[in-house]
Amino acid sequence: MDQLTSFGQPYGGICQVAYVTPDLHQGMRDFAEKFNTGPWFYTDEYVLHDAKYRGQPTDMKMGLALAFSGHMCFELITPDEKPSVYRDIINARGWGFHHLGMATINFEADVARYKAMGYEVAFEGHTPRGIRLAYMDTSGDMPGMLELIEFNDAQNQFLKLVYEASLNWDGKDPIRPMASVLKR
Repeated sequence: MDQLTSFGQPYGGICQVAYVTPDLHQGMRDFAEKFNTGPWFYTDEYVLHDAKYRGQPTDMKMGLALAFSGHMCFELITPDEKPSVYRDIINARGWGFHHLGMATINFEADVARYKAMGYEVAFEGHTPRGIRLAYMDTSGDMPGMLELIEFNDAQNQFLKLVYEASLNWDGKDPIRPMASVLKR
């Protein structure tokens, strides 16, 4: 595997910046208009498989949107009302920055490395495409959490499509259903 993701960020490095927003669609419009970030690909009901919040099973749902600005992936999340890592940060500080995402090709080793640093796994699960993720609660030392995101061929291919849509994006059609990128 190359040393870079399909969109040019290094493995073992930050590849994503994520925010919690009370209105997913307004958040996408704001980022597109104010920061020229887009196009956004979204789903209003994103559910992780085998999800655990602080060690306990959870069926929380969220609205989720992804877009690129250059080589950096941006994520917007609107969680439901159930307890979650998103509600933890919202309750502590309000809406806004939530976490940094790290691309990992050594998922178990990276989870163990952050645990050894004293960070607990606050949230974990599998995406609908089978990608593992773990949120390490770094909020005591940093302004938010750290999401370890497993990268394999499926993850790289998916994010490559989102990234490629951002290249030479003309600002038109800034909000698109997630299914539209998955059909490519």
